[in-house]
Amino acid sequence: FRDEPFASSLQPHSSAANFILCKVLSPMGGKAIKDQLMTEHGIMVRHYSTKLLDNYIRISVGTPQHTDRLLDGLRAVLSS
Repeated sequence: FRDEPFASSLQPHSSAANFILCKVLSPMGGKAIKDQLMTEHGIMVRHYSTKLLDNYIRISVGTPQHTDRLLDGLRAVLSS
């Protein structure tokens, strides 16, 4: 994520699980990112708006092809 143009929009947390939890720093907000990834790119991520996880998204780790598709979607959504 560090070298991506959207790196300043998401703050990923270290993970030993099959997902990455990211704090959304973009003024766009986590829900809008989730909705746009789904409607425009067919990519599902989970948005959280609980007290402890306000404005976080959870990205499941998939195949390398899934990762490439996710990165393409994030580039498109967060550069608009």
